[in-house]
Amino acid sequence: MHLDSIGVVDGREINARDNFDKAGRRLAGGKLRAIAAMMLTMASCMPSGMAAQTPAGTRGPDKAASALPAAPAPIPTEPFSLRDSERDFSQPYARFLGNPINMYRPTTIGKASFENSVRLTDMVKDGKIYLSLSDAIALALENNYDIAIARYDLSIADTDILRTKTGQLPLGVPSGLITNTLSGSTSTSTLSTGGGPGGSTGGAGGAGTGVSGLSLTTGGAGPAPESLDPNLGATVSFDRDHIPSTSFFSTGTSSTNNYNFTLNQGFVTGTNFQFAFNNSYATSDNVVTQFSPELSSTYKATVTQHLLQGAGIWVNKRFMYQAINDRRIVDSSFRQQILYTVNQVESIYWGLVQAYEDVQAKERALDQSTKLLGDNKKQLEIGTMAPLDVVNAESTVSTDKQAFISAQSALNYQQQIIKQAIARNLNDPALSAAPVIPTDRVSLEEIPEEAQPEEALVQEAFQRRPELEQAVLTLRNDEITLKGARNALLPTFDIYGYMSGQGVAGSINPNLSSAFCGGTCPTGGAGGYGTALGHAFNDSAPDKGIGFNLNIPLRNRYAQSVQERSLMEYRQAELRLEQLYTQIRMQVVNAKFALTNDRAQVQASLAARDYNQQSLDAEVKKLRLGASTTANVLLQERNLAGAEDNLIAAHAAYAKDRAGLYQTLATTLQHYGINLPEAASGEIKTTPVVPGVQAAPPSKEPSMTPPAGR
Repeated sequence: MHLDSIGVVDGREINARDNFDKAGRRLAGGKLRAIAAMMLTMASCMPSGMAAQTPAGTRGPDKAASALPAAPAPIPTEPFSLRDSERDFSQPYARFLGNPINMYRPTTIGKASFENSVRLTDMVKDGKIYLSLSDAIALALENNYDIAIARYDLSIADTDILRTKTGQLPLGVPSGLITNTLSGSTSTSTLSTGGGPGGSTGGAGGAGTGVSGLSLTTGGAGPAPESLDPNLGATVSFDRDHIPSTSFFSTGTSSTNNYNFTLNQGFVTGTNFQFAFNNSYATSDNVVTQFSPELSSTYKATVTQHLLQGAGIWVNKRFMYQAINDRRIVDSSFRQQILYTVNQVESIYWGLVQAYEDVQAKERALDQSTKLLGDNKKQLEIGTMAPLDVVNAESTVSTDKQAFISAQSALNYQQQIIKQAIARNLNDPALSAAPVIPTDRVSLEEIPEEAQPEEALVQEAFQRRPELEQAVLTLRNDEITLKGARNALLPTFDIYGYMSGQGVAGSINPNLSSAFCGGTCPTGGAGGYGTALGHAFNDSAPDKGIGFNLNIPLRNRYAQSVQERSLMEYRQAELRLEQLYTQIRMQVVNAKFALTNDRAQVQASLAARDYNQQSLDAEVKKLRLGASTTANVLLQERNLAGAEDNLIAAHAAYAKDRAGLYQTLATTLQHYGINLPEAASGEIKTTPVVPGVQAAPPSKEPSMTPPAGR
């Protein structure tokens, strides 16, 4: 499997010499570059064992991925940015140009909507909701809370991209399924990973810890990148000092005003720039102070470049790469959420159809047994029927009433279940009281997947399953973490250069003692603040220098433990990825077999229902001719009721498993024409079209009123 096929960045590590070539141009003076080059030469002569702190024989496996079995690369979720909104949270909401004050004001996020979409409101007619499967899916895409919660993760992931542009570690985003929507039955067998908080089945992407047996704890390992946002600091102070007389030099009073400014800026090359600009205004009546007031202005510019640990563009931008991969993971996770929720809604819908048809079947059975009881009573009155036959028929009617009431309760519950899956607000009495009438039935028309070989379906699932895409991208992030941990093994070796200047001006202190002036003290002044500022920057009093810092941890146990742990976690992730391929293969095979068995079960149940219907008709004719008994007719009625129950259940199982196969192959969106960007925005303009369904045949709507004489 080629891991390079998915991933935003193929980062190139920039070595120390590249860093020096870029940073050296920023250092003033040829002498600085010469000394830095000498230090670089010294660094390049370091033994490789010191650079990596690991035996030479173990460095190969550290850098290379395991030889995973060949498999098709997952198709990335497209488009790259699923949420087409006016606000791009990967960019600052306020920029320096314009009104800079807005950068320090809190942003606003629109309030969440708790109202149902107009589509649902328009569907309530005559106190009922006539619901097709396509409408149910469209309503779920608009109103379902699980999807609405997952929708925010897309923008939350964008904030991590903005965060990492400053050099900060990404916070991560939960990327598992949100499964808070109630189902009428057990959940689908589709793979879901993780176990995160908030109803999510895991933060398997940027923030997962302990997911599927993985120890994802070393994310962010390595040296902290430079702070890429400039930071301006200012200190203004006013000091008034009355000094008690303790000596000739310390007597008098003084006042000092300080106006100091600092600027810090980091760069992705591992370079840090610091600029300090200090100014003061001081007065004193001390006899040894030459100027009063004294104006002072100084500056100092310092450039520091990492040459080993923390050196290079890749190391300092690795969190940006991870954040972009995390956004891709969240996109894939959102697609997985849509697949899951659509399948869940479809399963609920077919459960509603099953409950609806079950009520119809139970009502037919009650009508038949009630009619038979009436006929038996008439025959008992004229003496052609034994009393025991009437008692038997009465018992059957009571049993059918109980079954009818139970079916009504089940249908009522299924109607509430589908409402909470497709609505956002059930407090509207008109909506909560409206019965849901399913208008679609499953068609037994064979779908192409049933005729395809299993291996072809497996390969299609390998390409489309979002779990595989997420696992590959997570493995890519693990590679980034591993490289960061390796870089942290290196000693800290930094070169720095600085340049500063200072200037002083002011007026001669009138209290200056002539003893310190050689007889006669000068008068007048030496200029104002402009003079001091000019002297600071005209190189009249320069201070320049260059140096280096070297820090070699003699045992380096902490860095070794992190690098070892990150490598083991990477090996775990490789195994988990291959395990996903095995699990998905088994799921596809199981889904294919289940659908084949379901079709056979439907055909067998249909034949059994027809046989029992004909048997009942024949037994009723015999009873009218006096060639049969009431007990035989009741027995045939029970057989027919059971056959109808089996047929209804078989149809529902086939419909659910067919939808489950689409989800297992991750082809639901393609089959139903679901527009993923529209689902991400919550505005569904293209109504999904579900193939393999047909309009329900004309039939009497079941009564939801309990039968009399309970």
